[in-house]
Amino acid sequence: MLLSCDHITKSFGENTILSDVTFHINEHEKCAIVGINGVGKTTLLKIITGEEPCDDGNVFMGGGYTLGYLKQNQDIDSARTIYEEISLVKQDVFDLELKIRTLENDMKALQGSELDKMLDEYHRCVTEFEQKEGYSTYSEITGIIKGLGFSEEQFNQTINTLSGGQKTRVALGKILLSKPDLIILDEPTNHLDMNSISWLEGFISSYRGAVLIVSHDRYFLDKTVTKVVELDNTKCTVFSGNYSAYSEKKAFLKASLMKAYENQQREIKHQEEVITKLKQFNREKSIKRAESREKMLNKIDRIKKPFEINSAMNISFTPRFESGNDVLTVRGLSKSFGDNHLFSDIDFDIKKGERIAILGDNGTGKTTLLKIITELEEADGGNIRIGTNVNIGYYDQEQQVLNNNNSIIDEIHDTYPDMTQTEIRNLLAAFLFTGDDVFKMIGDLSGGEKGRVSLAKLMLSEANFLILDEPTNHLDIISKEILENAINNYKGTVLYVSHDRYFVNRTATGILHLTGHHMDRYIGNYDYFMEKYNEKLAKAPATTSRPANSPSKAVENTDTKDDWQKQKEEKARIKKIQNRIDKIEEEIAAIEEDMKVIDDKLSNPDNACNSALLGELTSARNADDEKLLELMDEWEELSSSL
Repeated sequence: MLLSCDHITKSFGENTILSDVTFHINEHEKCAIVGINGVGKTTLLKIITGEEPCDDGNVFMGGGYTLGYLKQNQDIDSARTIYEEISLVKQDVFDLELKIRTLENDMKALQGSELDKMLDEYHRCVTEFEQKEGYSTYSEITGIIKGLGFSEEQFNQTINTLSGGQKTRVALGKILLSKPDLIILDEPTNHLDMNSISWLEGFISSYRGAVLIVSHDRYFLDKTVTKVVELDNTKCTVFSGNYSAYSEKKAFLKASLMKAYENQQREIKHQEEVITKLKQFNREKSIKRAESREKMLNKIDRIKKPFEINSAMNISFTPRFESGNDVLTVRGLSKSFGDNHLFSDIDFDIKKGERIAILGDNGTGKTTLLKIITELEEADGGNIRIGTNVNIGYYDQEQQVLNNNNSIIDEIHDTYPDMTQTEIRNLLAAFLFTGDDVFKMIGDLSGGEKGRVSLAKLMLSEANFLILDEPTNHLDIISKEILENAINNYKGTVLYVSHDRYFVNRTATGILHLTGHHMDRYIGNYDYFMEKYNEKLAKAPATTSRPANSPSKAVENTDTKDDWQKQKEEKARIKKIQNRIDKIEEEIAAIEEDMKVIDDKLSNPDNACNSALLGELTSARNADDEKLLELMDEWEELSSSL
């Protein structure tokens, strides 16, 4: 065991953040800490690293283990270059290399015992150099710097000229290069583009040490972690598997707990009704039986009702009227800013009901394309045609149309006066504005908070074509899931830019990929896009850049027939699995009902002296327990395979 957190408790004044939090991390294990904003994730990391004391409990880390901690924001101020700053981590290797070169030079002038002594020192240094992987140090430094999104031209850029996000990437590079036994990362993907995140996923997956991650990037967690520690309502629950496995298990456990709670409530109500009826008979025997049932009822370990998100938060977009089938037609579109050429001669169509994500590296022109479509930016060439009856609703993080003199709740009410206070509060709660937060003035909000208010207003706009620029930024996981469900149930059309791959994977029906100044189109979600994109790269020649005079048209995938057959087979496989899951759930329900009947018989005072019957009932109850565990294991395995 590398790290152990035992019964950690932490409060700030009367506000308890963590209570009795217990979990451990083994060597080589990759673990995530998840939970809504404000639940105490960063506080827990600070307690683990010793930056913050806990009120109770202990943090134990095995002797001799090393730790590297990446905070969300870094305050590095140095006149060194990016390359020099990150290379500091390997200074001992450079010193050793210099010593080896010095020994090689000095040995030329020695003979006899002095030479033998220096040879021994030389061999010791070379062995240590090899153990520290000195021969690959320079390539390793270069690989990490490039992997984190810095170009070779930036290697000599000084630290004090970097942005906060770039400084965080430098700090991350130093930690990765130092290779501690435990790496602790707090939101490591916040300042990385998709290529850098993908590189980091590969690095962490193959990393020989242990990693503890706090992140809202669910796709990143799916690719990297094998255990999830959930913080919820000050408590901690540990799940094995990646984020998707955790999400499925949590949903199953919550559903099972809610079902058990509802069953128990029905049973309690039934017993109370029987007790009331027995007392109404007003006979000595019936009163004794009622008292006996009351005693049994008082001994029941009552299940606490599971926490539920207000169902009113599951808001849906509802277009006021339908658009025509051709929602957007783009032909020959080009755009440059001076010498910065973004794209040229791109074509694509968007049909009614499609949910299309625009992907591409930073600086390829994704947001610019949205602004051209919404007439906030002019194109250099080409034309755009908006379809019949198309009503656009646009979310742009940089161009918020909000009244700074309004409170949040008044901002919504002024635009939608027919909504009740309760309806507005439920909407705002989905975007993390609860309690007195709704009375904050728009002018006092951060950029992220203003973005959330604008997104909330957009949900009510009744547009039939939504154009969204990074809609999940500043949302926690629960709010992201609410937005995903809303978009998936939306009857209109959606075009959006997002770096949130999990969001794209769950919502997109097609991908527009901006790369190399041109655009490729893929049918399907993010996983499908990556599969086809990687196939394309594997088939391409050594360079994937297009000739300057080559026309840049949107490329439709040509494997439609094969894809259709694969989709047909996949649907059949999924249907078979789903049928088995439905059957298992029916069997579980039947076993639970049988267990209820057995429990009633076991608790019946009339059977208290019938040892033979009690033995049979106990055996049957144990058999039901074993069968239930088997079915739940199979359910979990099948659900994961979906």
